[in-house]
Amino acid sequence: MSNAIAWSVCPHDCASACGLDVEIKDSGQIGRVHGSKDNPYTAGVVCAKVARYAERVHHPQRLTRPLRRKGKKSAVATLADFEEISWDEALDIVAEGFTTAAQKQGPETVWLYNYGGTMGLAQKGSTRRLRNAMGYSRQLDTICAWILQIGVKAGLGKMLSVNPLEFAESDLIVVWGSNPVHTQINLMTHISRARKERGARLVVIDPYPTATARQADTHLQLRPGTDGALAAAVMHVLFRDGYADEAYMAEYTDDPAALEAHLKTRTPEWAAAITGLSVAEIEAFAKEYGTTERALIRMGIGFSRSRNGAANIHAVSSLPAVRGAWKHPGGGLYSATATMFPIDLSLINGPETDTRWLDMSRLGPILNGDAELLGGGPPVTAMLVQNSNPAAVAPESALIRKGLMRDDMFLVVHEQFLTDTAMLADIILPATTFVEHDDLYTSFGHTHLQIGTRVIEPLGEARCNHDVIAALANRLGVDDPAFAMTAWEMIDETLKKSGFAGADALKDERQKDVCEDFETSHGLNGFGHPDGKFHFRADWAAIGEDWKDMPTLPDFANIIDEADADRPYRMVTAPSRNYLNTTFTETETSISKEVRPTVKMSPADCKALEVNDGDVVRLGNDCGDLLIHVKVLEGARDGVVIVESVWPNTAFIEGIGINMLTSSKPAAPAGGAAFHDTAIWISPEIELAG
Repeated sequence: MSNAIAWSVCPHDCASACGLDVEIKDSGQIGRVHGSKDNPYTAGVVCAKVARYAERVHHPQRLTRPLRRKGKKSAVATLADFEEISWDEALDIVAEGFTTAAQKQGPETVWLYNYGGTMGLAQKGSTRRLRNAMGYSRQLDTICAWILQIGVKAGLGKMLSVNPLEFAESDLIVVWGSNPVHTQINLMTHISRARKERGARLVVIDPYPTATARQADTHLQLRPGTDGALAAAVMHVLFRDGYADEAYMAEYTDDPAALEAHLKTRTPEWAAAITGLSVAEIEAFAKEYGTTERALIRMGIGFSRSRNGAANIHAVSSLPAVRGAWKHPGGGLYSATATMFPIDLSLINGPETDTRWLDMSRLGPILNGDAELLGGGPPVTAMLVQNSNPAAVAPESALIRKGLMRDDMFLVVHEQFLTDTAMLADIILPATTFVEHDDLYTSFGHTHLQIGTRVIEPLGEARCNHDVIAALANRLGVDDPAFAMTAWEMIDETLKKSGFAGADALKDERQKDVCEDFETSHGLNGFGHPDGKFHFRADWAAIGEDWKDMPTLPDFANIIDEADADRPYRMVTAPSRNYLNTTFTETETSISKEVRPTVKMSPADCKALEVNDGDVVRLGNDCGDLLIHVKVLEGARDGVVIVESVWPNTAFIEGIGINMLTSSKPAAPAGGAAFHDTAIWISPEIELAG
């Protein structure tokens, strides 16, 4: 007999937010997970790691009961280092710990640290409401799309994106700084359709031969962090050869004359010296872009993760404004669609307080007492971590480990598995997966509002984020009726406050398309600046304090962590195919496919270091050093190495992972994590090969 099918939504930090058809077995367990055919973006496709989600939900190592640490903190702790306790006891300990810390240092000493382990609005946002209610430190969410948003807003004035379904109408698709074969497989469905039905060409711009690049008609393999130089040179050619849309720019942009004058010296020869591309490659791409009206750029987050990422984003986002590509179906920019969703989050988030902001990307220095980052306030001595695994995924992970292991740090982790962060916890609370709770989902990759309901009972005593936060609020004495609401009630009221019919109606409908009309999503009704124009002149000073080295007009900002004699290699920590951050790193199938952490290096670099495939090398910089196996990568650029991530710390030879080497120094002009902007040295450790 066939399994029943339940509707759900993928909750993970991925642009796709796939509509899902989940098989439900007679045993009450889930079976295979399928992409929904009802959602035109998902189009019946789902990534392999989510298709086998039953492997996560019913994993024998799922956390099912609250745990209390028995001895000293350890970065290699096992479940044997914890003892089971009741939920009431666990919540009482947590409330007492937060209250005691606040009485000693003030409420800002408590930090409720969360991010994108679930992207559902109710389960993610309740943490913010408790922060606000208690006057705890607030959080700057700088770790993912922050730099992208800054760069986009500098030019467009707001986040603006075409509907991804327009890829089917494109004749030239440029995937810039993204690897959707690994990170957004549904997008490849729409790209493939355009290639098959329209003969669309695919250009991929990326520092290494990704799985997406291997499918492209053209791969422009530039040096990391030099995207702004390539964009400037392409615009130089557009003006030089008459491909720039003068009429469009006169109506929709701020200062095309100044841009044209500025770009006179930004020749393909100039850009070739910076990017490592040939003049011929730059000229050919510029001509193809200039002669194709329906040219659509998928502007990925990847190339924003650099100290000059905002400048790179501004430069690339200027291309369709010069070309006038926004005028055409299947033309313009596809970046992030999240701002299309008209959701009133006031009930979920609560009234905003005026307490200090802490930068989540700078967790390491903050936990080690950086007075400037602490804003003159107290040290952080108590934390609740939800939806994140900062001991592995945040920059300068060795500093984070040191800070979380402080004797005066009371750490609570709400998790599904014993992650690197949970290993350091005083109290661990078992968390539900998305099929075990209710939630409401927007997307930053498509335009469908979706609802996901609980389709199976929680495993063991696992509880959802909303219920844990509500229980803590009750014990902390918060007088707020919102914390007495169930997650479903929060979703229902939020939808009604946002002008929708309510939770039951959306459940019956399954999804609601909130896509803006063509003129709005293409900026033809005006861009986001007060004058309604795209700004070639970026007002960086209005965006952040660190603006002085930022170029006013689109250009290459030479502020990256450049390779030098002591650190001759540039490292990019790109996403792996079978993991999503550290999610899925516990499942046997994903582990078997990824095998082990490796540093991917060009054959020439391996020859120079006298290392072979499978040998061990030591990578290092001022942040530290670690051992890792070598993977020879044909087609890799010399001097550029790739560590596809994020592996747990425990997967590495010495028990510390790759984010030990990524710096927490902020990107200009207003912060953000520069994960792909790291200069390192490499030395062979051949005796450890194998």
